Parts: sequence; structure tokens; C-alpha cells
Amino acid sequence: MKIAFHGAARTVTGSKHLLTLKNGRKILLDCGMFQGMGNDTDILNASFGFTASEVDYLILSHAHIDHSGLIPKLVKEGFNGKIFATPATKDLAAVLMEDSAGIQESDLKFINKRRASEGLPYLQPLYSTTDALHAVDFFKTVDYDTWFIIEEGIEFCFTDVGHIIGSAAIHLKITEEGKLTRIAFSGDVGRYRDVILKSPEKFPQADYILIESTYGNSLHDEHNPTPDALLEWINHTCVSKKGKLIMPAFSVGRTQEILYALNQLELENRLPPLDYFVDSPLSMKATSIIKNYPQYFNDRIRKVIENDDDPFGFKGLKFIESVEESKNLNYYKGPCVIISASGMADAGRIKHHISNNIENSRNTILLTGYCEPGSLGGRLMKHSKEVSIFGQPHEVNAEIGEMRSMSAHGDYEDLCQFLACQDTAQVKKLFLVHGEYDVQLDFRQRLIRKGFADVNIPELHSEVQLS
Repeated sequence: MKIAFHGAARTVTGSKHLLTLKNGRKILLDCGMFQGMGNDTDILNASFGFTASEVDYLILSHAHIDHSGLIPKLVKEGFNGKIFATPATKDLAAVLMEDSAGIQESDLKFINKRRASEGLPYLQPLYSTTDALHAVDFFKTVDYDTWFIIEEGIEFCFTDVGHIIGSAAIHLKITEEGKLTRIAFSGDVGRYRDVILKSPEKFPQADYILIESTYGNSLHDEHNPTPDALLEWINHTCVSKKGKLIMPAFSVGRTQEILYALNQLELENRLPPLDYFVDSPLSMKATSIIKNYPQYFNDRIRKVIENDDDPFGFKGLKFIESVEESKNLNYYKGPCVIISASGMADAGRIKHHISNNIENSRNTILLTGYCEPGSLGGRLMKHSKEVSIFGQPHEVNAEIGEMRSMSAHGDYEDLCQFLACQDTAQVKKLFLVHGEYDVQLDFRQRLIRKGFADVNIPELHSEVQLS
């Protein structure tokens, strides 16, 4: 049996790991889109590194686009197997893939208009909205903690990792020529003190482990709780400077965490009386889906729901749907808070809001999570004096802030706690995926000290023999 790493190898996006069994069966773990990789993004997404039609099964850890975003392309190029996911992951992936297709089609309209004026040929999206809708037909849902037999000699189980609603670690038991091999893939590991979701579950003993490493060399700030940190930025920007607070946020997970924190401030009578705009139709759909799965919430938010029917709603909150409404926010004169996707600020309506507000010193761009270094969010984190948005240079006069207390990814303590259920003597090899290389080097040393003898950091498209 072999495993090849076709994404999230020494970077945090494009999660794709392909198992090839001795009998030729191929099992793909995730099929994510590369994001925020600058000029390399399109090149990386253009080719899988394998033939789509040869893949027999896809097992999806969760719905985020860097894990699910190339599923429509996989189907478009000939994949005809089953896609296994938890029920919540299927629901979220359906709207995320459709939204991704819509963004591609919308962005290319703008780009192709310019290319036509220059006599250049039109560019095509990776997939269309029709392709995204068709891909949903291939999904089959499997609940947590249920061993599912795919075919003779191949079975798997999902366990909750508390990253977003429906997120799961994937555990495989594969029998070849009478020999059992146990493989675990973490997907993205959540935090053990998450404000909304349950903590990651313990998982069965594995021979080989693939674990994410996004924050493998850092700890999250636990000293300044999210509601207090948010309130500081709102008071500083909107109350004191009379400006706009612009917050890039992923539609699934991060947006709901922000809304929950703002709702908490209102319950405590501390929320400033402003307009709070969520300019993302996808965020509205995702929030509605998340409300359908309260069984995945932790005990704390369940107690809140006993006295508050909507933990993600509060006075002053307005969801923006149409493009026209979104454009009208450019002319909004008073101080306000605008939350919009995407979280890395590399796509979606947030790019327009940043473009229209970044040159005004009264405003603040508040980054709320990890940003790939080449993304717009990553460039802003470096405090560049000028950035290019839609091909146009912009002076960065707005204040750039970060909220390090907000992350759906576990830090190195969370990741080590996640692995603590394993007998290190039985783990033959541990692979670090979904992380920057310098972070992985640090995390590797920490894991070796924890007793993992063989910690591997695979390169993109590299292949390793497992058994």
C-alpha cells in the first residue's frame, strides 16, 4: 500500500492524500482547493497529480473549501465513485461548492472583460455551478463513531474533531493479504476549549497517522477572550475613530464564532448600538445549517440556548444578500462593522470592502484567523504600505489588526492532546500535513520528544510505501 500527498504538503491548503492499495484500489482523503498561493494558485489547482477517473472512493474530513473545493472538478474529470462524509459536512459542502463555482464565474466575467479588450482568449473556471450541483449526487453520509464497510477489506470510521460542524478525523482499517493496516487522518483538529463545539474525541490506535500542523509551533492567546477583544476593536474603531471595522471571516466556523461573541456582548449589555453587517449570502446559509445540528454544540452553548433562542443573532445584525445591497455599503456614512468572506481576503465580497476602505485611516481591517502568506490577508499581516487589489495599487492607511484568540485550529498543545490517546510504540510513521514547513520542523521535534520515533514531512506529490 502506498500514500501520495497531492496537497497540503508543506502548505496549509489543497488537502488531498491518495491511498493506492496492492489490488489497485484508490482511496482519496479530501479533495481540497489551493487558496492564497499567489500566482501559483491557478497552476496548482489545474492539475491533481493523479487521474480523477482512477479514484474509486473519496472520504471527506470536512466542508472547508481547502478540503472539499475541487470535488466538482474531480467529478467533472471522470470520478464516478462514492463520496463519504458526515451529514453536516454534506450539507455544508453543497453550499460551499456552489458558492465557489459562483465566485469563479463572477471573477472571470471581470477578468475576461479585460482580456477581451487586450485581444486575449477567455479563461474558463475550474468548474461551473452545474458541476458543483452535480457533485452532491455522489455523496453518501455516515454518522460519527460508526464503522462502515466500503468493500471487503476496507472499512472506515469518523470521529468528531470539533473544528467545524460535521468535521471529522478519518480512521481506516485495510486488510491486504491477511494483514491489517490501521490509518488515521486528522483532517483539521479543533480546540479543546472551543466556544461552540465539543472537544475532539479520542480515536482508535493507528499504525500510520496523518496530522495537520497549522499551529504546530504556537499557542493561542487565552488571556483576552474573544468578546472582550472584539469589544476593544469596536470601541477603538467605530466609537473613538468613527470608522468602519472590516472583518474578513470564513463563512463556516469563524463567522458564527464572531456572531456568538457579539451576541454574548449584547446579553451582557456591552454591545455598542451600531449596525453589524454580515455581507455573505453563504454565511447566512451556513449559519442556518449549523443551527440544524445543535447536538454537536458543547454544554456551554446549550445552556445559552435555554434562555436565548438564537445564539447567533442580536440587535443591529443585518444579513446582506444581493450584490446591490453589498455595493450600497460603500456609501454607508456612519461607523459600522462589516463581516464578510473569505477569511484570507483572497476572494468574495470582502476584497471589494477592503478595496473601498483601506485608504481611510479611520477604518480598521481586522484579521481573525490564519492567512496564507501570499494571500491578501497575509500581505496585510506583514503591514505592507501598499497592496494590489483587483490589479490596482492601494495605499494601506487603514489600521491593520489581528485577533489571535480566534482560530478553529488547535495549537500545539491541542494537537499533542489529540495524539495523547495513541501508544507511540505502535505508530510506525507519523506524517505532518496542512502546515508551513518551518512550523512543521518545530512541531516535528516536539513530537519526537513525545515519543513518536518516525515523523515525516512529505513534499508535494511525494509517495511513500506504507506496508
